Amino acid sequence: MTTLRDRIGYDAGATRLEDALETAGANGFYYLDFNADEGPNRINEWDDGRVAAVVAAAREKGITLTLHTASSVNIAEFSPCVDDAVDRYLEANIDLAKRLECLGVVTHGGYHFSSSLDLRFQSSLERLKRATAYAEKAGVNLFLENLNFEPDHAEVHYMAHTVEECRYYFDAISSERFGWAFTVNHAHLVPEDVDGFLDAFGISRIGEVRLADNTGEREVHLNPGEGNIDFPAAFGRLESSGYTGFYTMAFGSLEDKVAAREYFLTCV
Repeated sequence: MTTLRDRIGYDAGATRLEDALETAGANGFYYLDFNADEGPNRINEWDDGRVAAVVAAAREKGITLTLHTASSVNIAEFSPCVDDAVDRYLEANIDLAKRLECLGVVTHGGYHFSSSLDLRFQSSLERLKRATAYAEKAGVNLFLENLNFEPDHAEVHYMAHTVEECRYYFDAISSERFGWAFTVNHAHLVPEDVDGFLDAFGISRIGEVRLADNTGEREVHLNPGEGNIDFPAAFGRLESSGYTGFYTMAFGSLEDKVAAREYFLTCV
């Protein structure tokens, strides 16, 4: 990880990880996010032989992996039976990340329905504390993603989408294993914007920076230049602050990502 080019990867989603590794390697990408909720990557599809083969392939290609949990799983759940299942979900992802030698696991704060807010936030925080303790024992990093703003009239609202809400978690969980997945396009949807988040938290806890464009109006993952995010300013701020970690592109086709990487290299 010596150049900015080497540090810019992408989110492969639910694409079969073996295929994603082949594609990434063929196009000179050295960082991949992936999800293990569905399809061939589903958590129960990983026997020891497959794990060993994927680890070997990632090592051979020099590709670092991060496992990205689903934001649809409500980390703020408190209903009987379901709340225990959410704990097991996080533990299973941490276990798989350890087996696959991942850099970390991206997690979320959950969501609420404009009611029982105190209980939702309390449940979310306590669950992430438990997950962090589990991750510490496993030697795995957790990265809390700042999620996106939803319109005021929406029924569902993501938690940890503002500086104040993210601070609620970062102030309460001081573990070196509890970091931040800084999503630039989500920050652009709230008044604090990119600089506000970096003013508040700096770069020391960032495990990855996630990239897409938008117009600041609603959640949509556009190619850079299709919205109005100032990427030169964002990269300039991050790189000049000493950030040396990975970037994850979460938009468009493979061709779009290859082209965007070339553009991002001009931003610093």
